[in-house]
Amino acid sequence: MKIGTDGVLLGAWVSIKNNPFSILDIGAGTGIIALQLAQRSNAEMVDAIEIDENAYEQCVDNFENSPWGDRLFCYHASLEEFVEEIEEKYDIIISNPPFYSPPLPSASPTKGEKIISTSRELARFNDALPFDELIESASQLLSDEGIFAVIIPRKEEENFIAMASEVNLFPNRICRVRGTETSEEKRSMLEFSFEKISPKIENLTIETSRHIYTEEYQNLVQDFYLKM
Repeated sequence: MKIGTDGVLLGAWVSIKNNPFSILDIGAGTGIIALQLAQRSNAEMVDAIEIDENAYEQCVDNFENSPWGDRLFCYHASLEEFVEEIEEKYDIIISNPPFYSPPLPSASPTKGEKIISTSRELARFNDALPFDELIESASQLLSDEGIFAVIIPRKEEENFIAMASEVNLFPNRICRVRGTETSEEKRSMLEFSFEKISPKIENLTIETSRHIYTEEYQNLVQDFYLKM
């Protein structure tokens, strides 16, 4: 599976100011977000969940071949199974949940690349991880002072925030992302906690023109690309 801009953005953007001891990546795919957070933080436990067998195997390989393999672990399970069996509470819960939406510009596109394969189509289909299930599960697994972070389509932002409020999760940071200055906002990155405060609103533009990236975007993600 190719690494998408969404996951890299979220892994770079989420705050680690609470010095997390434990982190959970829900729907890890290749494990990119968990790896980013292992790189960025001193968290002693960075767990991931992935239900797709091929993605799970890639994730485990990536974890084992990384410099942080001793802190990373991937569970081959559904979120429902995980919630039933795990009593652990996490300081950061993060997810790039499956949804159908036009992709953001990729920082490492491949000429002639096939964007969607059969397994990727399945992985991106929203029914694979409904937002209400994700939110409910996060509320159960999150520590009292913890942060729950997601990246979702901009058009889903209001509805997602409303669903989260039903389990006492409230937005603390909101970052709206657009491809270029003239394009519409495509994504929202959201950070929730159990503390109800006025959220900090941010905006991020990825490109000034095709493959010419904004300074703001480069500063955010440059630690995670070999060439940027």
